[in-house]
Amino acid sequence: MSDARSAPLYCPYCGEEDLRPHEAGHGAWECHACARVFTVKFTGLLSRAVTR
Repeated sequence: MSDARSAPLYCPYCGEEDLRPHEAGHGAWECHACARVFTVKFTGLLSRAVTR
């Protein structure tokens, strides 16, 4: 795996793609269409029951 992080493809509020990194902090993005600032956080993977 690489250390590179993926960027969001669209704003979760308005759906526009005009996103830029926000200066407020790590992982913050600003949408220039609706003027919102948001973060995206990866929590983890679901555990799956092993079926045989």
